Amino acid sequence: MKKFLILAVIAATTFACGTPKTVQESRKVIKGYWALDNITYDSSGTYNVTLFNDTSVECMEGSSWRFIPNNNTGNYTINNSNCPTGERNFIFTIQEIDPTSGLYDFLLKPTNEKGKSETNAGYRLRLAQLNESSMRWEQTVSLDGKPFKINMNFTKIQE
Repeated sequence: MKKFLILAVIAATTFACGTPKTVQESRKVIKGYWALDNITYDSSGTYNVTLFNDTSVECMEGSSWRFIPNNNTGNYTINNSNCPTGERNFIFTIQEIDPTSGLYDFLLKPTNEKGKSETNAGYRLRLAQLNESSMRWEQTVSLDGKPFKINMNFTKIQE
């Protein structure tokens, strides 16, 4: 009886500390290659936005992304020849905020090719939508003291 009780406590602890099932499923879906098709805002107007302290929205649109969830790494490539092209590396994490509402945070941290961050800066986005063929991130920033939402819309290219 005592061995059974100890085994039950160990099993309960293991399951309680594990990654939520919905996060595990999200990591399977996100695996592969994606295209960042377009970036929109929740307010009309012309804005000068730099994403991930890297490049402009115009340069980021059309970029190619790869997610490798087994080690939480990835990269994206700027394809616009009018921009500083090339591959950028990052690490990422998907965090479940509220299991009842399906809200997730997507944390992205730019790194060098060896996985080290030079600035230790990261970006928190809302993983607003994810399925087998499309994904949408939302980033809320402040503009003139008011919330301003940036939507990044992806299409899956291949696994």
